[in-house]
Amino acid sequence: MLSLASFSSHADAPIKVSAQANQIAQENIIVDGHIDVPYRVHKKWEDVSVATEGGDFDYPRAKKGGLTAPFMSIYVPASLDNSAESTAVAHQLIDLVEAMVYRSPDKFAIAKSVADVKAQFKKGLISLPMGMENGSPLQGSMENLKTFYERGIRYITLAHSLSNHISDSSYDLRRQWHGLSPFGKEVVVEMNNLGIMVDISHVSDEAFYQAIEISKVPVIASHSSLRKYTPGFERNMDDKMVKALGENNGVIMINFGSSFVSKETQDWRNNLTKRKNALIKEVGEDSPQVAEFDEKYRKENPYPYSTLEQVLDHIDHVVELIGIDHVGIGSDYDGVGDSLPVGLKDVSSYPNLIQGMLDRGYSRADIEKVLSGNLLRVWSEVEEYAASH
Repeated sequence: MLSLASFSSHADAPIKVSAQANQIAQENIIVDGHIDVPYRVHKKWEDVSVATEGGDFDYPRAKKGGLTAPFMSIYVPASLDNSAESTAVAHQLIDLVEAMVYRSPDKFAIAKSVADVKAQFKKGLISLPMGMENGSPLQGSMENLKTFYERGIRYITLAHSLSNHISDSSYDLRRQWHGLSPFGKEVVVEMNNLGIMVDISHVSDEAFYQAIEISKVPVIASHSSLRKYTPGFERNMDDKMVKALGENNGVIMINFGSSFVSKETQDWRNNLTKRKNALIKEVGEDSPQVAEFDEKYRKENPYPYSTLEQVLDHIDHVVELIGIDHVGIGSDYDGVGDSLPVGLKDVSSYPNLIQGMLDRGYSRADIEKVLSGNLLRVWSEVEEYAASH
């Protein structure tokens, strides 16, 4: 989840989607590793079982796009770290996912296993597995970990935008643990034992390497892209990390947010921050000029949206580095504001991605691995390990 102010609107260029691409979307399970619907409806309630004005996800658009297993992100802001409220908010968000299912049992179903996803797909239901973004709700308690597992949490992103009691964050310059905390190292072991996937999106490089060293099963990056295309952006993964993830047999699920995908967008954002900070230094934080700065800057410097082609470049590069078995989709829909690429603006857009892969020569079997096969393989391995421990 990344809070962004709304940017100027951008009309999508029309993408010609073949009958084959639509067929692949409708006939296969599509898993998206990270969609921020729970926090979206927590802030402002919307009934996503019907078409909604705002947001990137609702039932009609999901059905149109073929989305069948979006991981609902149980996102807890880093500002709530080290507080009981952190744990309470996580439970409230799980309650909201359960309420979505309770209100529309003909459309949605909670999925706690790979078997659930497959069975619900056959029934025409959209599965709602859950992943926790930010491990702070654990509050140092293995009992909390077990409770969240029982409620349906099937991956945990160890940290978010700040270092917490589990792990250092890629966004936080303070590296208090130099990777994982002592408790964090124990948590990885216990997540393996329970059957919760370890998600290394957001963590520092040191924490990433420690997590894959400790974990007895493959790990995932639920919504990360590649540093090759965004130099200096540690939130993404560099080639060495991707190779290590491949050796771990894990999966990187590509984030669609423009600033995750494009150097141009990164540069735009960095320049905005630099110029705004300079203005604050010159005229003071409370100046009307500062209040008006963002809107003025965006008007003079239109937001450089990334493209479907650039997202495909990230997929291609993972395949070049470690093969087709280690890449998936982690769009971050409803989590990156109005920063989504041209051609991938909401959950109706997966056929565009499929068409792009077909155009680049991917076989149907390979596309199916990216859509869900790779993530379901990792989840199955995690389930099997937990069942034997």
